[in-house]
Amino acid sequence: MICIIRIKGEVGLRHETIEALNRLRLKRKYACVVLRGKTENAGIIKKVKDFIAFGEITDDVFEKLIEKRGKPIDKKKKIDAKKAAEGIKGGKKFEEFNLKPFFRLHPPRGGIESKKHFGVGKGVLGNHGKEINKLLERML
Repeated sequence: MICIIRIKGEVGLRHETIEALNRLRLKRKYACVVLRGKTENAGIIKKVKDFIAFGEITDDVFEKLIEKRGKPIDKKKKIDAKKAAEGIKGGKKFEEFNLKPFFRLHPPRGGIESKKHFGVGKGVLGNHGKEINKLLERML
């Protein structure tokens, strides 16, 4: 499972980039989506890699994300975070578990040192691998 977090806002972006972010359901700054690692998603992620942070999410962090930031479609029904996390990982859709397919996050606690990579490796943007879980926990 790949977690994608939009870091940059919309000001100054090209129309093609905005369209690609909208197709990923990342319409706002600090919005997050969780996708299955498919080759179809790799091309669009590559196109917007300078505006997002992405990496591989672990199961326990995904469960916390659903529990704390998952918004129900029907507010009368409850969400079981553990069952939803297992089902989505198994291939089911978010709508089957009464969840919206995106999450709105807080800005990261402790701030962002630098958004860009300056060759030192301190930036937030781009591929983080397993380190995305630390950033995600700071944003819950």
